[in-house]
Amino acid sequence: MHNRRIRVLCVDDHRIVREGVALIIKRQTDMDVVGMAATGEEAIELFKSCHPDVTLMDLRLRGMSGVEAIKAIRRIDPSARVVVLTMYQGDEDIYRALQAGATTYLLKDTLADDLIQVIRDVKAGKQPGVSPEVQARLAERSVRPELTPRELEILTLISQGMQNKEIAASLGISEATTQVHVKNILAKLDVRHRTAALNVALRRGIVHIG
Repeated sequence: MHNRRIRVLCVDDHRIVREGVALIIKRQTDMDVVGMAATGEEAIELFKSCHPDVTLMDLRLRGMSGVEAIKAIRRIDPSARVVVLTMYQGDEDIYRALQAGATTYLLKDTLADDLIQVIRDVKAGKQPGVSPEVQARLAERSVRPELTPRELEILTLISQGMQNKEIAASLGISEATTQVHVKNILAKLDVRHRTAALNVALRRGIVHIG
């Protein structure tokens, strides 16, 4: 039984990407694609029914995010091996995915041979290191001031186009308190105004739009 094929679940909201990755995997004599999912919800159901050895997970999914799907899968099976395969390069995206329990983090420009090797390593119980690029992003994040849950909440509302008055009403806090939070957000992101704060937050993956 030790030479059983590696069972892989592919999760990506773009059909062409799912099928392209599946094609690379199917060419391997030691691997099978046991499921393909377009959403986090589908991924969780397929994980339960297919019992993959390795799940390839994109972070950008409609509805439930890839990070939420990783957490849910790891709740079902704490030993689940999830490899993130995404275009997201923000330090916050990387940090959240690894915190959620992803085994490693690959960018979509990863070469097919490297992807296959990572799947084999992960199945063998090895912990593949992240690329120097991903490592550099994590190192940058470690020296930056972290936003509080409340500040993240406010930044998300700013990304939805809300002004301070609307944010205050939405969160049940005073406008003055909202202004203090916004001021702290600007300071932590090292910017002078809300538009710049939003640009930095989007680039780093602190918030996402759409």
